[in-house]
Amino acid sequence: MGNLITEDWGLINYANAWERQETLFNQRIEQKVAGELEAVDRIIFCEHPHVYTLGRSGKANNLLISEQQLQQIGASYFHINRGGDITYHGPGQLVCYPILDLERYGLGLKEYVFLIEEAVILLCASYGIQAMRLEKATGVWLDAHTSRARKICAIGVRSSRYVTMHGMALNVNTDLRYFSYINPCGFIDKGVTSLVQELKVLVPMVEVKHRLADIMISLFNKKL
Repeated sequence: MGNLITEDWGLINYANAWERQETLFNQRIEQKVAGELEAVDRIIFCEHPHVYTLGRSGKANNLLISEQQLQQIGASYFHINRGGDITYHGPGQLVCYPILDLERYGLGLKEYVFLIEEAVILLCASYGIQAMRLEKATGVWLDAHTSRARKICAIGVRSSRYVTMHGMALNVNTDLRYFSYINPCGFIDKGVTSLVQELKVLVPMVEVKHRLADIMISLFNKKL
């Protein structure tokens, strides 16, 4: 049925990662069209320098600072081709880009997003954190149905011929101050959090990567 592998790109400039993603994404579509049954599916992990990305359906005014202020805080800004609104990526945040053929796993786009959410919920549970979904708000939340609702993981994907790119961003040791310069994912009434914020201890990124990789591969392989 083919292979599902993980790759670690480390700390990588957003533009470089986007270009590499596009190349692998287009290659995977070509392999699918050509009927290459042994084609490799990938789950890519990385971190980015400070950057804000705005999805196709996003509103530019959810970025609350000027271009000059962006330079002052050392951040860049990209309008990109995933779904969703504005989000932040930066050091200490684990970004995950699955580039895979959903049909291989019998998944539609909604089920795929549900599976990513499930992986993060299971990861959080492994640290003793109760995370959950929030209806009509993609991603993973804590205390989702209370006034203390806060997001720990954002999700925004693109697909063509059921091949995916972009993905999700999990706040591990993230500097949460950078979220104050945007309305994260378009929300003005909800907070953000991180594993460190909740646990009050530093969590090694390499440990989180390994745990999340194991969980995701297990969930996808169960679909084969």
